[in-house]
Amino acid sequence: MADPRGFLKVRDRELPANRPVEVRLRDWKDTHAHRTEGQPFLKEQAGRCMDCGVPFCHQGCPLGNLIPDWNDLVWRGQWADAIDRLHATNNFPEFTGRVCPAPCESSCVLSINQPAVTIKNVEVSIIDEAFARGLVTPHVPERLTGSTVAVVGSGPAGLAAAQQLTRAGHTVVVYERDDAIGGLLRYGIPDFKLEKLHIDRRLAQMEAEGTRFRAGVTIGEDISWDALRRRFDAVVVATGATVPRELPVAGRDLAGIHFAMDYLTPANKAVAAGTPDVLPEGAPTAAGKHVVIIGGGDTGSDCLGTALRQGAASVTTLAIGKKPPVERPAHQPWPTDPILFEVSTSHEEGGERTYLASTVEFLADADGNVRALKVAETEYLPDGRRAPKPGTEHEIPADLVLVAMGFTGPETGVLEEQTGIEVTERGLVARGDDYAASLPGVFVAGDAGRGQSLIVWAIAEGRAAAAAADTYLQGSTELPAPVRPRTLALRS
Repeated sequence: MADPRGFLKVRDRELPANRPVEVRLRDWKDTHAHRTEGQPFLKEQAGRCMDCGVPFCHQGCPLGNLIPDWNDLVWRGQWADAIDRLHATNNFPEFTGRVCPAPCESSCVLSINQPAVTIKNVEVSIIDEAFARGLVTPHVPERLTGSTVAVVGSGPAGLAAAQQLTRAGHTVVVYERDDAIGGLLRYGIPDFKLEKLHIDRRLAQMEAEGTRFRAGVTIGEDISWDALRRRFDAVVVATGATVPRELPVAGRDLAGIHFAMDYLTPANKAVAAGTPDVLPEGAPTAAGKHVVIIGGGDTGSDCLGTALRQGAASVTTLAIGKKPPVERPAHQPWPTDPILFEVSTSHEEGGERTYLASTVEFLADADGNVRALKVAETEYLPDGRRAPKPGTEHEIPADLVLVAMGFTGPETGVLEEQTGIEVTERGLVARGDDYAASLPGVFVAGDAGRGQSLIVWAIAEGRAAAAAADTYLQGSTELPAPVRPRTLALRS
């Protein structure tokens, strides 16, 4: 297992330096300067992986990535074997290695009393080196089954399901309502976090394998759900959780208040077009404005980095809860994934972060535009609820407000209306423990059935749903099914 004494020789956790803030704020390129082969840094960090006996990083990763194996192979410089071992469990390590929060590192045995192994950075280094060496090639199926599968949604869950089913020999068509394939990866995540070349080169591999892509097609409008079911032998619903969580306070209808995705999507499309300063007419921009972001999660961080690059006058991020601790609290012991105070690359770049901030009201100017937020300190009530503390109200100037409070679930209205499919009380597409929906031949993967979650869960569920669909079509499957669905809401 790599260097048996590596964790004793190299006790410090080291990551690649990010590009300087003053440089990266002038463009939309990746904030990271990833290091790969030929640098002692990476070999030393991979060599810190212990011969721990029971690798808890496996249970921390929903995909069950064989982390100690590829750490060892990187330490030995065996890149071809490393990418084979990584691809055995993860279709898209270039995505997870960049935007996954790495729950595997929280479960690292070394992290009991030392900084965890840099698992995420080793992972992304493997896939980047593999692409550079030409080690990522199409896996064309040896035979076709004659069965057809439609995958609705081209995010990580849909793409993972499509690749697995194509490799199993089925004819797979992926439908995406936006004008380009990638789902949230394409227009939801900014380029400074995930450059789109990583999506495009993976799509090229999938097309060479036989997967067919149809962008700009809205299922339920351009093709009805029932027509889709008649046309294909199986359907995988991987539409994601796209309904934003609302903030029902006075003044919410004022001009200048937008959901995060209504802000990020046109900004990312402008970057994709090569004209980041030229937004579609009516699209919100932060240029020269005082911006307030409500929500302290990853989406809020993406809004922050985007606003700073657009030239915002100021950016303030409001979080309703307490500031998380810097170190693992006692009630979140190893190997659980703790909630900790994190500084993203966007937070490094500027802006203010305010905790215990409850929005009470949006205030208007004479023209009906938002001019400020009335905010109060959050008070925790005896029953656990949170409420604005009387007497603590104050105003925060704002020309642009972005609501980044997460998502409540998928858009199921048209699907339910056209097919009568069962939906849970939470608004998710109901499914059984084999990912099957209430309609024969329909399977549900990712956030559409799970609710808002991590990219690593989406890929894991896409792989598992593909195995379930393959079993339905062929009677058995050799595809791996890494996880069982969290939502077992389908009534018998």
